[in-house]
Parts: sequence; structure tokens; C-alpha cells
Amino acid sequence: MVKALAKIFIKDSENVTNPQVRSAYGMLCSVVGILLNVLLFAGKFFAGTISKSVSITADAFNNLSDAGSSVITLLGFKLASQKPDPEHPFGHGRIEYLSGLAVSVAILLMGWELATSSVDKIRNPQAVEFSLLSMVILVVSIAVKLYMGMYNNEIGDKISSAAMKATGADCISDCVSTALVLVAAVVGHFTGLMIDGWCGLLISVFILRAGVEAAKDTIAPLLGQKPDEELVMEIYSIVMAHSEVMGVHDLIVHDYGPGRLMITLHAEVSADGDFLRTHDVIDNIEEELKEKLNCEATIHMDPVATNDEEVSTLRRQVAQRMNELLGGEVSIHDFRMVTGPTHTNVIYDIVVPQGYKYSDGEVTRMAKENILAMDQGQYRAVVKIDHSYI
Repeated sequence: MVKALAKIFIKDSENVTNPQVRSAYGMLCSVVGILLNVLLFAGKFFAGTISKSVSITADAFNNLSDAGSSVITLLGFKLASQKPDPEHPFGHGRIEYLSGLAVSVAILLMGWELATSSVDKIRNPQAVEFSLLSMVILVVSIAVKLYMGMYNNEIGDKISSAAMKATGADCISDCVSTALVLVAAVVGHFTGLMIDGWCGLLISVFILRAGVEAAKDTIAPLLGQKPDEELVMEIYSIVMAHSEVMGVHDLIVHDYGPGRLMITLHAEVSADGDFLRTHDVIDNIEEELKEKLNCEATIHMDPVATNDEEVSTLRRQVAQRMNELLGGEVSIHDFRMVTGPTHTNVIYDIVVPQGYKYSDGEVTRMAKENILAMDQGQYRAVVKIDHSYI
């Protein structure tokens, strides 16, 4: 149904890198979610009323909260699609993350309310009246929620939306929750065991877990998570496909919301090449990144001495010895030499991963001792420690 509606209401629906198309998908799925959740609430509330089941009634209000969450998601996609303005030059894309966080808070509150009401039901158990109509409503609800989970996950993957994938996970959790409600009703009818409150408590655990997972998925990009490995490899592949580029380092991916990325990196180029021609190549790479990855890219050129055999040889030696000292987790770049009357400064940057086993001071000390031990002490290391952001 959602795919059919997308073809009708979303122009160029396959171009999901377009922020407007992403927003349209998000709003369409939110509207469908609102309608289906309201219908499920009405059916389950009716079933819970006639059967006097707290777990069915609680499950109904869970669907109502899901409808409210879909409203928040709808507003989030709508506001996130606004164009940049003087106060927000990078756009409003992070509103989508904020709306997802609001949804996760709503899920957590509903889970807590259900937990407290279920504990009360355990303390004061009441028989649940069995109704064939209620059972049919619950079975239909499971099927509908399963469908909602499938389309939210599929569209969420298609448009790379953490908010929609969290909604999909919540729908699957709702399937399990409703199945437990169904089990409680059937067990109560055929055995007389009043496990309604216990099932409600178990449902609250699923809801709370879904809320925590949704919060993690939306808080992470707000705090500044590392970019997806596939994206990093694609960036390297695009940049390194140009023969003029000898290496890439200091890559940073700035996330201003889904589909709103800014990339900065340093590209090593020959110091002996034609500056204007190389600059033109870098401009073309920036444009290629923009077209293929729908991002803004800024590339800094780092000149590398390619025809100086002494520099090239020493760079290889230093890289090898640093690898032996510190392991394959580190790398060097911006390598150059400045010769003076008494000694030669060997200048380079060392990239270490976040949370590295050695401190910056220890890495610097080892690097300087390593260089000092070479060429009878004629070399002096001037190093700068960089940290990897990918």
C-alpha cells in the first residue's frame, strides 16, 4: 500500500538522495501510521472494555501513543525539510533527530505507565472475560502491526532514517506485546489463571526496551557519531580514483541531518605538479562528491615532495618504525624535512585512533626518540598528534 501511495503522491520517488523526496516519504509513512494506529486503538479499546482486560486496554493506549508519535514524526519531517536561513545556514535537518528523540520519550512514558498499572493488576487480579470478537481484533492487530513494522523498516533503510527504523522496531515490539495479550486472554479462559497483569508487565518491558533503543538511535547523531564505514570507503574510493591524489587524511564527516552532510578532508598531491591544474582537479573532485553523495565537500591540498629521494626514503623508514613501535593503528602524513646547519627537522603528523592505548604525550615521546636514534642523531622530530574522526 505504501509503495502504491508513494508512486501516486511522491514525484521522482526513487531519488531518495533528494531531501524533498526523503521528507515526502517520511510524511507519507507518518500519515499512514496515524490512521492505522487510530483504527487499532479504537478496536482494542472496544475489545478491552467488553473483556475487562487491563492488558488489552493498555495495548490500545499504546497504539494511541504510537499515533501521537507518528504526529511528532510528521511534524519533524515537515520542519526538517525547511530550507536554510541566515540563522541556520546548514538547514534544519537535525529536527528529524529531535522528533525521533521526542517519540522515544513518549514510548518510555507509556511503558512506565503500563508497568505501574500492571503491577496494580498483579496485586489485585481480576478475571478477564473471554470474547471471540476481542480475539479476532487482536489477531488483526498483530497482522497490521507486522505490516507497519515491515514498511517502516523498508522505507527507513531506503531513505536512511533512524527515526523510521526506530518506529519499525517499535511496531515489531507491539506485535510481541499484542501476542502476549492474546495469550493471557486464552490462558485465562481455558485455565482460569489470571496472568493478565503479568503479561501487561512483560509488555511494558518490551515497550521500555523499544524506547531505550529509539533514544540511542536518535541521541547518537545529535552527539556526533562516527560516519558509516561504507560512506567512508566510498569517499576514499571517489577521491583516490584520481591519479593526481596520492593519499587522503584528516577526513571529517559533519552531519547536519539526514541527507545534509558536509565533508572536509586533506588530499596529498605532488609538490612538483602544476598548481593550477591540480587545483582544478580538486575542484572537480569536490563537485563529484557533491553529485554522488549529495553533500558539500571541502578539500585541502597537501603538497608532497615526490622527486626528493631522501625525503621519500626517510618517510618509508619512519612509517615502518612507527608501525613497529605503535602498531598498525597509527599512520603518518604531511611528511617533510627542513635542513639546518646543525641538524635536520623531520616534520610530520601522527594520526591515532580515539581511545588509543598510549597518551598523546607518550606517542610524541616515542616518535622523537625514534627519530633521534636515526642518522647518528642528526634528525630532530617535530610532530603533531591528530585524532581520527572516522
